[in-house]
Amino acid sequence: MLLEVNVTFGVVLAVLLAAAAGVVALARLGRARDTLVAGGRAALQLVVVSLVIGAVMRQLPLLLGFLLLMFGVAVLTAGRRVIPSPGSGWWWAGVPIAAGVTPVVGALVLTGLVPVRGVALIPVTGILIGGAMTATVLGGRRALDELETRRGEVEAGLALGLPVREARLEVARRAASDALLPGLDQTRTVGLVTLPGAFVGMLLGGASPWEAGAVQLFVLVALLVVQAVAVATVLELVARGRLTRRR
Repeated sequence: MLLEVNVTFGVVLAVLLAAAAGVVALARLGRARDTLVAGGRAALQLVVVSLVIGAVMRQLPLLLGFLLLMFGVAVLTAGRRVIPSPGSGWWWAGVPIAAGVTPVVGALVLTGLVPVRGVALIPVTGILIGGAMTATVLGGRRALDELETRRGEVEAGLALGLPVREARLEVARRAASDALLPGLDQTRTVGLVTLPGAFVGMLLGGASPWEAGAVQLFVLVALLVVQAVAVATVLELVARGRLTRRR
């Protein structure tokens, strides 16, 4: 095992979480409580998932239900991050996530690269959903922030005769594209700065370094596609006024 799960593990984990929250509090970043809650939720959720995932992997209906649950949580998280106010159309955040993940996972299953088994489908789909969620949050927030900051430029574009969609795209496109940077940087620096989870997991599972590298490359390229589609879709939704911060 990479880490021994014992009392020392629990103590070090608690100290690291407290240190993270302490730094946030000392720097007055306003997220100390959120940091503690996030760490606590992660621990609880991973315990629950570890207990049920064995049964989920063995039965197709439960497997599909678990994947839908992952998708639903991602939509809720992304929607509330992009549009914090209740009842303001946050559910539209599900469109970019589905648009990015569904065709990629479908192609992987149909070609046989990823078998319809929990041991393969859950981690791959989870990674892709997570990547799409992050891209949707970053792209949506950056686009909406830019529209608020540069509202005058949007109005100037309208005065020049541009349609509303085009005027918003001219202002928000560059900002939304920043959401692609984390994935691009991760792909550019893989193996040089860090060894991502899929690579390490394959090695720990007994795969050769060559096989682990191939799987990691596959995941990174699939993530690039998923995140590109998610950002393009969320930008389109913002430009068309489907995702908006109504006052």
